[in-house]
Amino acid sequence: MRHLATPRSVAEALDGVGYLADDGLATAAFLALRMGKPLFCEGEPGTGKTSLALGLADALGVELIRLQCHEGIDATQALYDWDFPRQLLHLRALDGKVDPDEAERSLYTRRFLLARPLLRALESAPCVLLIDEVDRADDEFEAFLLEVLSENAVTIPELGEIRAAEPPLVVLTSNRTREVHDALKRRCLYHWLEHPDLARELAIIRRRVPGISDRLATQITTAVRRLRSAELLKPPGVAESIDWAQALLALDRTDLDAASAAVTLGAVLKYREDADRVIAAGLDALLAG
Repeated sequence: MRHLATPRSVAEALDGVGYLADDGLATAAFLALRMGKPLFCEGEPGTGKTSLALGLADALGVELIRLQCHEGIDATQALYDWDFPRQLLHLRALDGKVDPDEAERSLYTRRFLLARPLLRALESAPCVLLIDEVDRADDEFEAFLLEVLSENAVTIPELGEIRAAEPPLVVLTSNRTREVHDALKRRCLYHWLEHPDLARELAIIRRRVPGISDRLATQITTAVRRLRSAELLKPPGVAESIDWAQALLALDRTDLDAASAAVTLGAVLKYREDADRVIAAGLDALLAG
C-alpha cells in the first residue's frame, strides 16, 4: 500500500486520481489510515461518499471491495456461504466410497467456501473495504458488523479463525435515511460531507467533463446550487451536476438556456414532482443571472 505521510499528501494523491477533497476530508482520511480506524462518512446523496472510497483505493494502489447494504442483508450475504451445489456434486462423486464422517468433513473445506465481501477484505488486506449505505441495513446487521470491525477477524466453525494480517481501510457511508447506532459510530472516525462550494464544484465538473467551457460549467453549477436551495424531494448532488454537463455536451449545447434545460432536466432531477415544481416556478428564474 502506498504510504501517505500527511493530510496534504492524501489530498494530492486523491487529486491525482480525480477526487478533489477539502482539508477536512483529507485529514479524516489520513487519520483513518494512520490510526487504523474505520471512517464513517455521512451526508446527503451525491456528496461524494462512495467516490471517496473508490478514490482512496486508486490513490493507495490497492483493491476496492464493496459491500452494498440493503434492507434484510445478513451475515451470509456479507461474510461467507457454502457452495451447496458443488457440495452436492461432491457427495454424488464419492458415492459411498468413504465413510459418512469423512464424507461430511470433506464437504466443509476451503474449496467449497464462498467468500463474501467482508471475508474477502480480511483475507485481501491491504485493501479498501467500502460498506455502502449502512443506514439501509437492519439493527441486527449493525451489531454483527460492529463485532467484525472490532476484531478484524471472523470464526468459521468448520475452519477456525480467519484474521486479517493487516486491517483493511474501511469506509462506511450513510445517507442518513435513519440514525445509525452510537456503538457503531464510536468505533469509527466520523466526517459529515457537505455539497462542495461553488469553486470546488466547478473544478470537479471541469475535471470530470473534459472540453466543457467555463461559461457552461458555471451556468450548470449555479443552477444546481439554486436547485439545492429549493424544497425538492431529492436535491441534486455532484453526480447529477456531472450528468447534466455530459448531457448538454452530448447535445452540442454551448449555453444553458430555458430550452436546453427543459429537454435535459431528467439528467439532474429524478422525481417527477421535483421537475414539475421547477418548471412551474419557471426555468428562466432558475437560470437568471
